[in-house]
Amino acid sequence: MLAKVISAAVVGLDAVPITVEVDIAAQGLPSFTIVGLPDKAVEESKERVRAAIKNSGADFPAKKITVNLAPADLPKEGPAYDLPIALGILIASEQLRADTTGSIFVGELSLDGSLRRIWGVLPCAIMARDKSYKNIFIPEDNLDEAAIIDKISVYNLTNLRQLFDHFAQNKLMVPAKTKKQFFKSQVSDEYDFENIRGQESAKRALEIASAGSHNILMKGPPGAGKTLMARSYATILPKLTFEESLEVTKIYSVANLLNRENPIITSRPFRSPHHTTSHIGLIGGSTIPRPGEISLAHRGVLFLDEFPEFSRQVLEALRQPMEDGFVTISRASGSVKFPCRFSLVAAANPCPCGFLGDQNRNCVCTPSAITRYQKRISGPILDRIDIHVTVPAVKVEKLTTAANSEGSKIIKARVQKARDIQEKRFSKLSITSNAEMSSKTMKQFCNLDQPSITLLKQAISKLNLSARSFHRVVKIARTIADLENSLKIKTNHVAEALQYRPTTDA
Repeated sequence: MLAKVISAAVVGLDAVPITVEVDIAAQGLPSFTIVGLPDKAVEESKERVRAAIKNSGADFPAKKITVNLAPADLPKEGPAYDLPIALGILIASEQLRADTTGSIFVGELSLDGSLRRIWGVLPCAIMARDKSYKNIFIPEDNLDEAAIIDKISVYNLTNLRQLFDHFAQNKLMVPAKTKKQFFKSQVSDEYDFENIRGQESAKRALEIASAGSHNILMKGPPGAGKTLMARSYATILPKLTFEESLEVTKIYSVANLLNRENPIITSRPFRSPHHTTSHIGLIGGSTIPRPGEISLAHRGVLFLDEFPEFSRQVLEALRQPMEDGFVTISRASGSVKFPCRFSLVAAANPCPCGFLGDQNRNCVCTPSAITRYQKRISGPILDRIDIHVTVPAVKVEKLTTAANSEGSKIIKARVQKARDIQEKRFSKLSITSNAEMSSKTMKQFCNLDQPSITLLKQAISKLNLSARSFHRVVKIARTIADLENSLKIKTNHVAEALQYRPTTDA
């Protein structure tokens, strides 16, 4: 007898339906074969399914069993096909009569028939909803991840026997309730802007960067507080919207970085890879493409400490993702697109010893060493960074006096108001922040008065600004105006935005 059960495969960040066809032949020697480009984990499911069926109280047929995972030209990986294969065998062997039309089944089986947590359930649930499937059956440990999707019934299973009883009408299951309003943003209390002494200009730059999701480069001597400010930057980021949270959780689900304690990403990601990170680790890739650090930082922050210490190849690979907000990874089997709309926060020393230009300590580097060090960061990369700020060494007087800085909560309130303005402004567009504006969008929302235009013309000639830098200055000015709740971009907004460009642009 032939049985068909629908499952799902994750390709990139999206899922596609997989038809699990199970045929039990009346003739032939007993065997168990899986076809349809299965990987090792799928091949090994034969033993898991065999033991799970027996330990669930059913009979495993001693006949010729053939399982086809269609479409056959799509590689199948992971243990998520255990559940649909087991169900298909039970139906094909006539031990169970079940109408599986309109339902999707995913899950890994233990030898005792219980279900284990799998990765990629959220894309499967989204696909099921978008393709008008009515039900999805998943492991219980994946419930919180899938329950945020509405318009579909989610059934959480603890074991194979529970699914058998449901379709045999012995004990019907009840679908889980949808949990769309599920979170409040949680931020660590370990870092706070009120603990940062001095550095008012740098903190102001970080506030602007957070409000508009701009890229920022902090350059200064060791111990000036660059890393501390970058870590504290996460505490002033605006809250995630539900749609943004869904995007980020989807990435983490595919990367298998979700767990039962943290099933939904509720705060903006903060990723801080080491400078020895490889090209694939940062951008993404592998034989079967997986998201890299830039995609894991989607809608959040990518902090690159010791920026010049990253390899030239890794830094140059950031060019296109920083500009487009996505990265396309091509392999022989096909190409996959991962989103990576992140805010880059980079920290760098001015020279190898770190004390070039310091008023208290002398630089011991040779001119050639300084030149080589600074050239590790190419002009095109620097041109894609919106805000450049110098972080000088903190004076002793400020270190020893009592803290008198604004706390992260106060700054975050201003940032959130500015971001709310932007969300309302771009409500009919597919962007959420000023940094994402295109040239066409800027013409609509960034009208400049004549004094501001005159100031920009003078800056272009004196600072040698590129066309990209010009647009970034206007975007920063728009963000500064939003922080002041100003409808129009004024001359003082443009003047402050110009301060955050380097003196010479490559």
